[in-house]
Amino acid sequence: MKLKQTLSFDDVLLVPKSSDILSRKEVSLSTSLGGVELSLPVISSPMDTVTTGLMSKTMLESGGLGVLHRYNTHREQASMVLDLRDILEEVNSKHINKISAAVPAGGDLTKRAGMLYDAGVRIFCIDIAHGHHVLMERAIKTIRNKYGDNVTIIAGNVATPEGYSDLSEWGADAVRIGIGGGSICSTRTQTGHGIPTFQSVLDCRDIDGASIIADGGIKTSGDVVKAIAAGADMVMLGSMLAGTDESPGEVFNRGDGKKYKVYRGMASVEAQLDWRGEARSLEGISTTIPYKGSVKNILLTISQNLKSGLSYSGCRSIAEFQAKADFIKQTNAGMRESSTHILSR
Repeated sequence: MKLKQTLSFDDVLLVPKSSDILSRKEVSLSTSLGGVELSLPVISSPMDTVTTGLMSKTMLESGGLGVLHRYNTHREQASMVLDLRDILEEVNSKHINKISAAVPAGGDLTKRAGMLYDAGVRIFCIDIAHGHHVLMERAIKTIRNKYGDNVTIIAGNVATPEGYSDLSEWGADAVRIGIGGGSICSTRTQTGHGIPTFQSVLDCRDIDGASIIADGGIKTSGDVVKAIAAGADMVMLGSMLAGTDESPGEVFNRGDGKKYKVYRGMASVEAQLDWRGEARSLEGISTTIPYKGSVKNILLTISQNLKSGLSYSGCRSIAEFQAKADFIKQTNAGMRESSTHILSR
């Protein structure tokens, strides 16, 4: 057996290039999810400590997308959609057709999708951990056959070119790429399976298929830049957006004078007990993270740093960036030098 060497975000850097860009205003971050245009290539993850109505509203207003989580009853999720619609009609109705919600690949898929569509969902995210699966094929075809081109389908997660190609052929408009890289995901340690998300995106970028969503292992704005350069049309974020005013859950104090919120993987014991009454797998954890304030500030920082990233390669668009970007490998010493290392002296 010949083993392939893989690369993670920390293993690489982008090579700076000549630029004539005088202002970040010259740089466009526009991208397409199927036929849905976004001005910020960022999607909030369908997790119950990340995306409900308020997060989705803020993501849409910032140019991105928020996927309402599915870890509730279909009626509760449909109610979230209706509440979000009411808010968007009051504030900015142009986002009405970009309401997105997650659905399972099996179980109550047909009934849930029907209620969500009637409530106003036009972007379905078929959300399972191992997306290269017969249930995913059935789910994509079920939704496509029922609603045709009236809906956009996000599917995943997968980690291989074969998985990406199959989901694209089955009818997905966008595919989530990444297995086991999430900060609260323990799939790799529990099952031994996974591929670094950066490598998976590289492996899939030259295949003719659906839009690519890099999902997992993204810790910083620099990782967002690297994911886009590697071939992702957009990124899906969980931990970077959690712990904010717009994420679900209460802010609390642990007695150390600091504020926190809960952030948990949907395969954690705590999450599974809450949404289905039993734990069937152990591929995630629940933890607390520092309270961060408004997610608007985080999205602004990502946007500014992503535009700066494109300008370092002399590029004014994502397509130009992906065509021109060059990566180099860095050593462990290089990684230390890449960080703000004064405190480690």
